[in-house]
Amino acid sequence: MSAVDTAWLRMDRPDNLMVICGVMTLRDRIDLERFAATIEKRFLRYARFRKRPVEKEGVTYWETDRAFDLSRHLATVKLPGKGGTRQLQSLVSRLLSTPLDRARPLWQYHLVDNYLGGSALIMRIHHCYADGIALTQVLLSMTDAARGRPGRAPKAAKAAKAVAHAEDESGGFAQLKRSLPGVMQMALKIGEAMIEKGVAIWQDPKEALALATQGTAFAAEIAKLALMTQDSPTRFKGKPGVAKCAAWAAPISLADVKAVGKARKASVNDVLLSCAAGALRSYLVDKGDRVRGVVIRALVPVNLRPLEKAHELGNHFGLVFLDLPIGIESPVRRLAAVRANMNALKASYQPVLSLGLLAAMGSGPKILQDQLLMALARNGTAVMTNVPGPQQPLYLAGAEVGSVMVWVPQSGDIGMGVSIISYNGQVQFGLVTDRGLCPDPGNISALFESEFEKLRATIPERAARSAA
Repeated sequence: MSAVDTAWLRMDRPDNLMVICGVMTLRDRIDLERFAATIEKRFLRYARFRKRPVEKEGVTYWETDRAFDLSRHLATVKLPGKGGTRQLQSLVSRLLSTPLDRARPLWQYHLVDNYLGGSALIMRIHHCYADGIALTQVLLSMTDAARGRPGRAPKAAKAAKAVAHAEDESGGFAQLKRSLPGVMQMALKIGEAMIEKGVAIWQDPKEALALATQGTAFAAEIAKLALMTQDSPTRFKGKPGVAKCAAWAAPISLADVKAVGKARKASVNDVLLSCAAGALRSYLVDKGDRVRGVVIRALVPVNLRPLEKAHELGNHFGLVFLDLPIGIESPVRRLAAVRANMNALKASYQPVLSLGLLAAMGSGPKILQDQLLMALARNGTAVMTNVPGPQQPLYLAGAEVGSVMVWVPQSGDIGMGVSIISYNGQVQFGLVTDRGLCPDPGNISALFESEFEKLRATIPERAARSAA
């Protein structure tokens, strides 16, 4: 296994499982045999999904499961009562707290055959297998672009270009990607240096200050991370427990989001993250908590995978620490602050540096990884992902895909995961929270749409029509 994939395998904790969870709703009921055939033909063509990670005497490697049985990875579930959204969210919440069997390949599908007259599919895959961009390509390869016409889904290269274009439209790190080859070598060297120095840089501010005086942008970025203080204390921070809660909101129009962004000279990503910050603020206000001057820091994954390798498995992404200005009430001022914070990050080496640190974690002793992980995670409250998906309807095993949600796991003591994903002209917002810290994430997700409407209401009707 690569050092980065090994790092994700080692991060597993009972109170924060390193498992990516996806939910796909389908407008029609799926036949189990047809779905199993789709898994066999399209999912298992990736050889890694027949393997399990093994760690022995400090060495981690992929081992083929000689007794592989697809039926052990597919389960059918029937929701209780009306079989609606609340029941599906309860099921997802339980599965988020359920570890995968380490004796077998670490993935599983649950097919719900009675969701709102159609079906739902819950996918769980351990993060050590792949990152979100790679898994998006895997899921795309399992779908069709027309009902009953297999093999017509976008090809991997074409889909990768579409995702990359959408990333740049929504505020991606295109400049960083263009200079990636040389920077990646620097990141790996930094990772090697971290193994030699242990956590000295994080434990001794003098070490960080010494780096800051070296005069290089990379050294300054390391110092900035090492000297970073914790974000504001809120009810979202604390020691997580095992139980989790999942919730998602009704989708909003992607065209409307683009129109607001154009009118405010902001990216789609800026608009969505600002609305997420507004929803968190409104929730805290409703609870009677102090919000003046409050800043919540989110860890935001940044894709570092070259386009031509978008279909390969493994983890090739970095992280940036984004400050969300919860203390700003005005939706316009809050959007401006989020945009300024994101623009500042686009010029930084944080994504590459964090990838180098992950490599150091996977290559060095586990005690080093645990110390580095806690040092980084304590400075954030949430992990936030914004995934641009395909903008045309897709079909899985003959059923039309209605919506898609995907959550990445939270590392260390982080207790909240926020997912924003666009598909077929709509944007879906969802959360995973620790039940002990935030037992009612549905109240936050319900506020997302109202926060977007507040922002849209600030745009004159003529300007909105022009932007659209």
